[in-house]
Amino acid sequence: MKQTVFYFLLFLFSVNISFAQRVADSAATGKIIRVIKADKYNFQDKDTLGKFISLVGNAEVQQEKTLFFADSIVINQKENILEAFGNIHINDADSVQVYSQYLKYLGKEKQSFLKQKVKLTDGKGILTTNELEYDTQFKIGKYFNGGKVINKKTVLTSIEGVYYGDTRDVYFKKKVLLIDPEYRITTDTLLYNINTEITNIVAPSIITSGKRIIKTKDGYYDVKNKKGNFFQRPFIDDSTYTFVADQMAFDDSTGYGEAQGNAVYRSKDSTGGYDIIANNIKTNKKKNSFLATQKPILFLKQDKDTIYISADTLYAGKVSDLKKTRTVPVVRDTLKKDTGKQGTRLQDSSKQVISLQDTSKQIRRLRDTSLQVARKKIKEPVDSSTDRFFEAYYHVKIFSDSLQALGDSLFYSLEDSTFRLFRDPVAWTQDNQITGDTIYMFLENRKPQRLYVFENAMAISKESKDYFNQVRGTTMNAYFKNGKINYMRTKGSPADNVYYAVDDNKKFVGVNRSTSSLIEVYFEDGKPQKVVFVNNLTGTMYPMRQVDHNEIRVRKFKWLDDKRPKTKLDILAN
Repeated sequence: MKQTVFYFLLFLFSVNISFAQRVADSAATGKIIRVIKADKYNFQDKDTLGKFISLVGNAEVQQEKTLFFADSIVINQKENILEAFGNIHINDADSVQVYSQYLKYLGKEKQSFLKQKVKLTDGKGILTTNELEYDTQFKIGKYFNGGKVINKKTVLTSIEGVYYGDTRDVYFKKKVLLIDPEYRITTDTLLYNINTEITNIVAPSIITSGKRIIKTKDGYYDVKNKKGNFFQRPFIDDSTYTFVADQMAFDDSTGYGEAQGNAVYRSKDSTGGYDIIANNIKTNKKKNSFLATQKPILFLKQDKDTIYISADTLYAGKVSDLKKTRTVPVVRDTLKKDTGKQGTRLQDSSKQVISLQDTSKQIRRLRDTSLQVARKKIKEPVDSSTDRFFEAYYHVKIFSDSLQALGDSLFYSLEDSTFRLFRDPVAWTQDNQITGDTIYMFLENRKPQRLYVFENAMAISKESKDYFNQVRGTTMNAYFKNGKINYMRTKGSPADNVYYAVDDNKKFVGVNRSTSSLIEVYFEDGKPQKVVFVNNLTGTMYPMRQVDHNEIRVRKFKWLDDKRPKTKLDILAN
């Protein structure tokens, strides 16, 4: 028994001598591998290969602050290399833990080569792979044949990856897939931080979240705070719209987003959608609204006749949400009631015709209800395809092939397809100009159906360089057919009219200056052809050469053709 103990102590002494020799060679570098414990020890000295220490059972060794555990460990003292087998555990300075079934460790380089059921964890994230290279000096791990990182509910996989222990960054490469309960990313290259849960996009990537798809090649997404910022023309494809801009940022926790630089928003409504372009668009996903500034333009699409609208600011939201905070006057059905008996048609307009019933009170009542806040909120469910309104502020311009307009501000709802133009608006259709304090333009299939003017209503059509047909009154209703004005009714106290009569050869025969309570004008091919006066007619027909055509004009006459948008380029170049 004493002899056995003696040989065992002699073995340990020889091991320590061996380690002492190792210290003499490399103590300055601090790379020595020390044996901490094992159930069994074995020492072999092979002249050509070096000295080996074999540790079996609960083996534990240490190099500086790094601990190695395994079922068995073999140390080559000459090369400062160890191999470990079974239930391997590397504790790297209590910050990173690595597990596997096989390990080869180069002590000089502090490089680990792990195989079989490899797992690396830093207390937050877990990296699993079948083969891993791990640098204990710089805490860097690499895999080349497939790996997975799990951080809370986020799972990332790739063919290759690099883990940086100091920063907790993981660099994924080749067939990268990130899966989160709320979104997923597919790409070729990705940088992810385990601490901050921020994903950095560094290559073309596709981000899928529900029905929303984001295509981008530069940017980041903060999983923890649900915030993203993307650059280099990111593209969003949702179920109801597409969106592209130079840069986009959004916060999914609040629903707010912002797009900057050449932003283009396109709706997918096949029955008549809309597009928005601007240099800045702010969105609210929860309210399905957006605010466009910096040269915004709205496109209302309908077959081939698109309506173009520009302003300093454009805002869009849901009609159903708008009615919760303020009510929208319903004007289309109400104004349809403005009917009456038609009077006898006149060619030279010099004779009084059959009296019409007085509708002035009705028109006044309609005007008041159309501008004031409605008392009754609509509770019926709203069709999602029409649950959209637009507001435009300052320097509003409208262009379509059949109608053009200007105004200070505008409200348009898909629910009733009505433009509401405020503060001295102007509308043009063919050769006709219409002005007033407020103008409502009713559309059907995005084409003008009817136009209603509140207060100081005036219509002017140019017959020649100096001759203008004119109607002025308090209110005005104009009706369209096939996109052209067909019939106009003007009411005033009284209403004024200047009308240039022509013969069968289209030559001017005189000019009629008249007033009446109600004036009706009938058009052919967008040009006034007949005038009807109803109630309290007074007027005179003047020969063409016996009148000053400037003096005969109605009060506050203004021909504003120089301000008229002539083509869509006048809108696009705004």
